[in-house]
Amino acid sequence: MESDHPPQIKGFVIISLPPPDNPSLGKTITAFTLSDSSPTQTQTQTQTENQNQNQNLNQNQNQNILPIQIPQNPHLQISLPRLRLFNGVPRKLVAFLGISLFALALCYHAFPTVLEELRRSNDDEGPKSFILPLYPKLGVRGINDLELKLGRFVDFDKEKLVPSFGDGNIKTQKVNKLVSSMAKVDSSAIFPVRGNVYPDGLYYTQILVGNPPRPYHLDMDTGSDLTWIQCDAPCSSCAKGANPLYKPTRGNIVHIKDLLCTEVQRNQKGGHCETCQQCDYEIQYADSSSSLGVLAKDGLRLVMENGSLTNVNVVFGCAYDQQGLLLNTLAKTDGILGLSRAKVSLPSQLASKGIIKNVVGHCLTTKAGGGGYMFLGDDFVPHWGMSWIPMISSPSMNFYQSEIVRINYGSSALNLGAWSSKARQVVFDSGSSYTYFNKRAYSELVTSLEEITTSGLVRDLSDPSLPICWKAETPLRSVAEVKQFFKTITLQFGSKWWIISTRLRIPPEGYLTISSKGNVCLGILDGSKVHDGSTTILGDISLRGHMVVYDNENQKIGWINSPCLNPRRFDTLPFFQ
Repeated sequence: MESDHPPQIKGFVIISLPPPDNPSLGKTITAFTLSDSSPTQTQTQTQTENQNQNQNLNQNQNQNILPIQIPQNPHLQISLPRLRLFNGVPRKLVAFLGISLFALALCYHAFPTVLEELRRSNDDEGPKSFILPLYPKLGVRGINDLELKLGRFVDFDKEKLVPSFGDGNIKTQKVNKLVSSMAKVDSSAIFPVRGNVYPDGLYYTQILVGNPPRPYHLDMDTGSDLTWIQCDAPCSSCAKGANPLYKPTRGNIVHIKDLLCTEVQRNQKGGHCETCQQCDYEIQYADSSSSLGVLAKDGLRLVMENGSLTNVNVVFGCAYDQQGLLLNTLAKTDGILGLSRAKVSLPSQLASKGIIKNVVGHCLTTKAGGGGYMFLGDDFVPHWGMSWIPMISSPSMNFYQSEIVRINYGSSALNLGAWSSKARQVVFDSGSSYTYFNKRAYSELVTSLEEITTSGLVRDLSDPSLPICWKAETPLRSVAEVKQFFKTITLQFGSKWWIISTRLRIPPEGYLTISSKGNVCLGILDGSKVHDGSTTILGDISLRGHMVVYDNENQKIGWINSPCLNPRRFDTLPFFQ
């Protein structure tokens, strides 16, 4: 039989769903319990909550509303507000926290190096970075200012050298200057950089060497291994230069058994000179210039990114015999700053001492006045937006090189010739004023440029500035006046598939220049007689407008578009600063 007494209801919950046309309001939940005590009332609206807790519960009776009671204490009654999920301020707070967590997760997966930088941003004992300005050079206008470095340590007959260091002078009688031009290559501070492609033909910076430290202007060259300064030893063939010659003492001269001397002379025939007390070297450059000297060691003063000074002893060349076009480019400089991957290069020496990470970067502005900056160390490398390609390593070459799969002028591919490793190699060389293509690619580019004659530009064979120049109806002041007649050149790396490849785009400003006659000239030259004759060489004209980074730690080369005006340190994300 069924009981005459229906089941006693202890309580119930009312759940109100949101309107179908506005689901964002959330659910409304109201909970009630039944009690045998005197009926009382507590309103469930949040705006009366505090009043209900302080009033006499027996004075709030209402027959239309069931009394609410907490089961644990039947004599204590409180109101439960309606819970509207994510309503008002709580919803905004949860949304903000969710977005923040999502952003952190995205940064972790996309930019893991950023979090690593955050972890070490307060580590004052790690490697530092240096930045150097690039200064302008007031050269003589003309083709003679064109530079092509790619330095090689070359062999020479050591038995015919009679070296000694007496009375403060290095005395070396040289009989056989150059044995072979094809000898094997042995080959964070911010530095302001000045100079331009035309008419100066180079970019240089200033370093402080010696005690007391003296300034020297050095040509920034990623294609050279050894940093060297014109030297009064005495000097047998030196240009006047921007500053007095460096004068070494006996204590500055590096001994023949020094490890860096072994590195410089490792490809020379016959091994070390047993009777020599100094480390002789000779470098030949791709433009047939040469420099002869001895290795020296002295203090280099670097200005840290935070303004502090660092003094470190480094090995460099004391150059007392320069030949060829170097004598022209040294009219306002004092030597060359070697920045290659070689152990004797300045960044490698600083990295071996734990002062920096072995990372080099430069940024050359496209502004009319030229200049820019370079840096040593990785603090100024952006953590996002960079395009990276692998660096090709070679036991006999220390250039910064990679491999291209295609070169396009506009949408037309230029023929690179036979599919060989040399034909596909590209060298990034800040010591070269202009860019060089192999013969087939250069010929096809020149053929493609013949179409611009319909735009009113006419070849001017009388302009000696560069091999190919065009004359407009009136003298030109900038490339911007005619760039609409030319197309972008694209170097494609990594893959033949366009969508997954890495590309370096060179706009008309990256391969054209205005001569002193007001003509627009092609800054890409025939490289068939340069280096090995088949390698593409990217010089200053095409590197402008990009921050270019040579990461020797991770064996990669990268770039990003930049105005190259003010260097910026990248060690944290903006909202962590």
